[in-house]
Amino acid sequence: MAPAERCPLCRQTFFCGRGHVYSRKHQRQLKEALERLLPQVEAARRAIRAAQVERYVPEHERRCWCVCCGCEVRRHLSHGNLTVLHGGLLEHLASPEHKKATNRFWWENKAEVRMKEKFLISPQDYARFKKSMVRGLDSYEEKEDEVIKEMAAQIREVEHSRQEMVQSVLEPQAVLDPEEGSSAPGSWKGKNSGVASSSQQPSYLDLPATPELDWMEAGQPLTFIGHQDIPGVGNIHSGATPPWMIQDEEHSSGSRQIGPSYEEFLKEKEKQKLKKLPPDRVGANFDHSSSTSAGWLPSFGRVWNNGRRWQSRHQFKTEAAARNKQHKEKS
Repeated sequence: MAPAERCPLCRQTFFCGRGHVYSRKHQRQLKEALERLLPQVEAARRAIRAAQVERYVPEHERRCWCVCCGCEVRRHLSHGNLTVLHGGLLEHLASPEHKKATNRFWWENKAEVRMKEKFLISPQDYARFKKSMVRGLDSYEEKEDEVIKEMAAQIREVEHSRQEMVQSVLEPQAVLDPEEGSSAPGSWKGKNSGVASSSQQPSYLDLPATPELDWMEAGQPLTFIGHQDIPGVGNIHSGATPPWMIQDEEHSSGSRQIGPSYEEFLKEKEKQKLKKLPPDRVGANFDHSSSTSAGWLPSFGRVWNNGRRWQSRHQFKTEAAARNKQHKEKS
């Protein structure tokens, strides 16, 4: 009998020696395993002539299972914030370790010889891929430079429009009366008075007046209730102490105790213990604070009598006969 061997493709132990690799089940499992890896290898082959470079995302960390080597392989090649698509798989397929493992896999599993070349990358193809990868990196950098230039142009345009808007708002305030050309500090009051007097007269420099809001209008959804400032009391904006830092008189005196007392805590703890006991137990509703006499014990089954059991039995029969006799006399 042949020794037991383990088949990783079929995931079972067989005792038929080398004849297992020729079986129909093994060949079917071998074909399915190679067909799962073949689309990824073909996609990597298409990237040899035109390497694609993209910005790194977590999805680029995906791995694929190499059935020839029996290990996981990174599909893409990442460095920093850049990723070369299918670079990791091409690097693995072109390695001498993969070629050696593929030859051994084909010999052990008796796969089709013409399919072996589809799972191998020659050194010439890998060198061609390196050249296309360099071209892809250069084109990616050019695209990034164009994007950066476009973003910079947009930022400059937005900044220019913002400056124009600010200038248009500040320009009427900066225009002075032609008669006052002096810029000395002492003439500031005169300038202000001139601007104020000129602003009262209609001119092309006057801005449109802001309409006053009618708070009592019927269609207005809000109602003005006036300022709520309390006279004599400051706020945090005026340097006063915040209300949450002011200590109340009751708390500062220390006469008021916060929370339950120690006795209440013990009572509550005892109640929590009693809640865990069954509610239908004997004595659950007994009031321990009530006063009881010496004759409170019940009299059932003569369990509290002294003496032997036969004495309690005879006493019970005697009392039962007496009760029956009294019942007959009454009837």
